[in-house]
Amino acid sequence: MVTVKEIARMCGVSISTVSNILNNKPNVGEETRQRVLEVVKETGYQTNYFAASMRKQNSKVISIIVEDLCQFSTPPIVEAIMSYCEERGYRTILMNLRLYDRWQDTWYQDDEKVESVLSPVLQEIESIKVDGNIYVAGHGRTIRFFPLSFAIPTVVAYARSEKNRFPSILIDDENGGYDMGKCLISMGHTRIGVITGVANNMHSQKRLEGFQRALFESGIPYNPQWTVHGTWQRESGYQCAPKVLQMDVSVIWCMNDQMAAGVYDYLYEHDIVPGRDISVAGYDYMSEATYMHPKLLTCELPLHEIGRRSAEVMIDIIEGIEPADRAQWVPCRMIMGSSVKKI
Repeated sequence: MVTVKEIARMCGVSISTVSNILNNKPNVGEETRQRVLEVVKETGYQTNYFAASMRKQNSKVISIIVEDLCQFSTPPIVEAIMSYCEERGYRTILMNLRLYDRWQDTWYQDDEKVESVLSPVLQEIESIKVDGNIYVAGHGRTIRFFPLSFAIPTVVAYARSEKNRFPSILIDDENGGYDMGKCLISMGHTRIGVITGVANNMHSQKRLEGFQRALFESGIPYNPQWTVHGTWQRESGYQCAPKVLQMDVSVIWCMNDQMAAGVYDYLYEHDIVPGRDISVAGYDYMSEATYMHPKLLTCELPLHEIGRRSAEVMIDIIEGIEPADRAQWVPCRMIMGSSVKKI
């Protein structure tokens, strides 16, 4: 790999001249600048940002640690983080813990498992001397396993840091559940069946709280018998569908689109037409929703906005601006569809 020193020798100039040109500083003759840039292009020289960070206080590098890159929510968040960092002149490095790939659903309450993978990654980004770190969770919950000795400024995306140690950017699940409840009620539905995700999951709990608030404000009693707990998977929507249907509800709200797809599977198998014989709503606006017929009424997660805001907060902190709110909730957006009929 060619070095600045070698480029300087090839061009017959000093190392500082090459450095000034690479950093776009003035006071260098145009002829010299063009000659150096030509050699840089011919040799394929790339700045070693990590080596530079060892020499400077500010490395202009931000690490992104993701719990699993294959989680549906992670790529849009990471893409938005990288895009905003690029706009602001920061480079990023991505670390994938692969927690779901390693242990499927068995690691959620096992901090030792997480720490065994996270600790060497934290050591690595400390040695690189990144300016800041963004931790992207795979699902909403409280993040509590960063050691007290970890001093790199950090922002948590898609989850919440324990005791607000780090700023957190989260989905506004409670108001999302509220908006969904208000929407279904406005269409005449009062007997609303609900298929939640895993019972003790933050997304399930907050969406249900918001939904209950919408019912209360509309003077509609909440009936816990009309709520069943799924697992977020398509199969669980299929399995929960008959349990909810026997309660004689007019609409089934599934807390993600995968489970809504499972409900569709069950309905079509039993010659029941969604949107005509029974209304169905989802949540998340995942890829499944774009292929479902009739079009699913659902709620879009603000994944790009969570990523962008995480990067904004991170760079503000690096540049000396602390966020006014340590926890920020980003609103969801209703996506209307013909799977819910007015009654």
